[in-house]
Amino acid sequence: MDLTLARCFVQVHDPDLALAFYRDALGLELRNDVARESFRWITVGAASQPGVEIVLTNYLAGSPADGEAITALVAKGAMNGVHFHSDDLTATFEKARAWGAEVVQEPTSQPWGARDCAMRDPSGNLVRIDQAPAAGS
Repeated sequence: MDLTLARCFVQVHDPDLALAFYRDALGLELRNDVARESFRWITVGAASQPGVEIVLTNYLAGSPADGEAITALVAKGAMNGVHFHSDDLTATFEKARAWGAEVVQEPTSQPWGARDCAMRDPSGNLVRIDQAPAAGS
C-alpha cells in the first residue's frame, strides 16, 4: 500500500491576503480559486510537487461561534501551520521579509543540522522553512 499526502488545509481570515502571501512571498503557484457566497477555497502548491496542494480557505463547517473561536485561535497563532523545505533558505526568507511577512525567527542553525526560520502568514498561521545541511556537513 502506498499512501501519499495530497492536500492540507490552512484556515485564513482573508483569502486575498493569504493568496498574496503564499503566491508572492513564498513563490507557490495558484492552482485553483473557487468562490461560493462569502467563502473561498484557493489551492496553491510548489511547481516541483504537482501532487501536493495547500488549500487556503475561510470556510468552516460549523456555527458562527465555531467560526469566531477558530478565527481567534488563528489570529493568536495557536493553529498549526505548514513547514516547507527550501534549497536556498536565505533567499526564500529575504523574499518573504521584503514582502512584509511577520518574522518569528530569522534563519538559524539548529543542533540537528538544519537551518530554519519561522514567520506568520497574514492570518497568523505559523510557517516554518528549513534547508537541509549540505552533504558532508
